[in-house]
Amino acid sequence: MTSKDREHYAKKHSPDRKVTPLIAEAVRKRAKEGRLPCAVAFEIAKELDVLPDEIGFTLDHLEIKIIGCQMGVFGYGHDKPPFRPLDSVPEELKETITHALEGDRLPCRAAWDIAKRFGIGKMVVTAACEKLKIKISSCQIGAF
Repeated sequence: MTSKDREHYAKKHSPDRKVTPLIAEAVRKRAKEGRLPCAVAFEIAKELDVLPDEIGFTLDHLEIKIIGCQMGVFGYGHDKPPFRPLDSVPEELKETITHALEGDRLPCRAAWDIAKRFGIGKMVVTAACEKLKIKISSCQIGAF
């Protein structure tokens, strides 16, 4: 991360909100070169019994970049997503996605639930959404 990129993640939060030292320590231990994979953020949240957005806040405050979004939305170091849109979306999956929309977007948490329900990968849900021209929103870590 270059110096001009630093100090912008924390600005999206109230200056009154403070980092929990235990979470900061766990994040610092697991981050490499100022980056932490999404999956590792969720592991930390589970280990510390906190919500994922608390890990996201801490990452932002420490200016640590989240990489490798489990939904495939961001953090792969190139413009192309790590999946291809599905050629076609099975009707039951399409209906389930459509019913879970908030406005015209599918919340990340709902996408995870759908993946679990159907026994498919999270990025398969994202690939279905791409085919349906639906964006994923409300990142559980707070990245988007």
